[in-house]
Amino acid sequence: MDRRHFLESMAATAIAVSTGCSRTFRTSGTDATALFRRVRPGDLSWPAEASWDRLRREVHGRLINVESPLTVCRTTPESATCTEVFGHLRNPYYIGDQPALTQTSGWIDAWTSAPSVYAVAATETADVVAAVNFARGHKLRLVVKGGGHSYQGTSCSADSLLIWTRAMNSVVLNNQFVPHGCEGTLAPQPAVTIGAGAIWMDVYDAVMTQAGRYVQGGGCTTVGVAGLIQSGGFGSFSKAYGLAAAGLLEAEVVTADGAVRIANACRNPDLFWALKGGGGGSFGVVTRLTLRTRELPEYFGGVFGTIKARSDSAFRDLTARIIGFYHDQLFNRHWGEQIRFGSNDTVSIGMVFQGLDPKQADDTWRPLVEWVSRAPQDFAWEIPLQVAALPARHLWDAGFLKQNAPNLIVADDRPGAPAGRFFWAGDREDAGQFLHGYRSVWLAESLLQTNRQGALVDALFAASRHQTIALHFNKGLAGVAPDDRIAAKDTAMNPVVLDAFALAIIAGNSPPTFSAVAGREPDLAAARRDARAINQAMDELLNVVPHAGSYVSESDFFERAWQQSFWGSNYSRLAAVKMKYDPSGLFFVHHGVGSEQWSADGFTRLARG
Repeated sequence: MDRRHFLESMAATAIAVSTGCSRTFRTSGTDATALFRRVRPGDLSWPAEASWDRLRREVHGRLINVESPLTVCRTTPESATCTEVFGHLRNPYYIGDQPALTQTSGWIDAWTSAPSVYAVAATETADVVAAVNFARGHKLRLVVKGGGHSYQGTSCSADSLLIWTRAMNSVVLNNQFVPHGCEGTLAPQPAVTIGAGAIWMDVYDAVMTQAGRYVQGGGCTTVGVAGLIQSGGFGSFSKAYGLAAAGLLEAEVVTADGAVRIANACRNPDLFWALKGGGGGSFGVVTRLTLRTRELPEYFGGVFGTIKARSDSAFRDLTARIIGFYHDQLFNRHWGEQIRFGSNDTVSIGMVFQGLDPKQADDTWRPLVEWVSRAPQDFAWEIPLQVAALPARHLWDAGFLKQNAPNLIVADDRPGAPAGRFFWAGDREDAGQFLHGYRSVWLAESLLQTNRQGALVDALFAASRHQTIALHFNKGLAGVAPDDRIAAKDTAMNPVVLDAFALAIIAGNSPPTFSAVAGREPDLAAARRDARAINQAMDELLNVVPHAGSYVSESDFFERAWQQSFWGSNYSRLAAVKMKYDPSGLFFVHHGVGSEQWSADGFTRLARG
């Protein structure tokens, strides 16, 4: 997620191939290749009302008919009610509180958000067990949603049963946690146990603001904890603290047979490993997680500024200088987040730091500031570089930020909203977004070697002629501490992340759009132009990293060799875990482990594992 505005505010205050959520892919009844078909509403084997009533009683009334708040917009798109709904779609908390909505409204020529038929609004593990057993017994398409932030549309599917975990959001700290079955094997350590529906705002408030500890999680406050951990998970300070998934100590999981399993280093260790980066929604329904906590540093801070080059040749020189400067000054555990190389010949700096005081941070950047100043004919500071810092304990403290940096955050101001909930002002543009494209590639540390920097700079310059490229330095683990590297290696993520200095992301989006709402339809021509530009830019980068991997949570919906791209040499091991715990393929997500055996929408099994 884009933290540009977060950093700006800190500085300013001186501190048609598709899974198709809405698409219907029906396989002919005479299709001899189909091995298994799930049922849809209207099919003869769709559960009768009496069956749904039994499930409703089993989950104590927490089975709900799902209706989208957008329904009114389809009939009266110009009404005040519809206008109010679209206003709410810029608030990620509102979206998260709606079982029918997802944090991304769709992706051009890929998928469009659409609700399930029913949802179990789970409040306890027994609710999840009941839903899993019901879906398996009645051959239903099953979907799991916590935060609902999937760019791939994996947290929704039409004609499905949704397990909605948002109410399972407890956060409990433990100073002496030992995983079950590991007594006498593993030493007690500080940890936090989190319900699967919790978002990172819940966790950061409890762990950092209240308890003064640190837990490695995501950057955006409304991202779901369980989904981020299962994807691997990066935060702004991952260069210092490693992968979020590497901090997982234990998980409670409901597997496809309806069993409640404890997964940790001592119990079900194969499942435990798969949950650490193997992708959410493929192996079971996580209901509870326990993560390690660490000492909190004294300061967190940010550096923000934008340099404008006066010509293309000057921009190429600026790109080279930035890459060299990163290698010499920033390629260490102190620095994270991103630098953007824009198609308008700008370099936008939005970096964060930890383990340094403001003077040390300012000293780090002085050589670049002086270099730019020496060539006014070629460069200018469009936004002067500024350094800001604040006590680390207050980075997610709503009261402190409201008083000291009110432009930094946006409060969830709905009537009755819990106090202290906010999202970063820069994330407003992501709420409800309609994606035109989203591609990523890990850049190997070897590209920073003196004899290879020129090729990287050429590729970045060529790519920027098509679209802005963001280098997310916190999303590559080259340079992390040895212990964090070892922990990351013991996850299911593609091992290339260990030797990557950054994740390059090229993406484009527009505000929430829905083809079924008059006046709110996407501009398909513009979106496709943007998609082509994104692909052209990525093609330039792939010239220097032709076989590099991609981050499963921030990747191309149309990725072809996704097994290799997302998991590399770990995929065969993941496939074996999938076959052991979910041989029938109850859990399906787009480009998830084992999904190659299914039709694009997950309703028809076409091959055996």
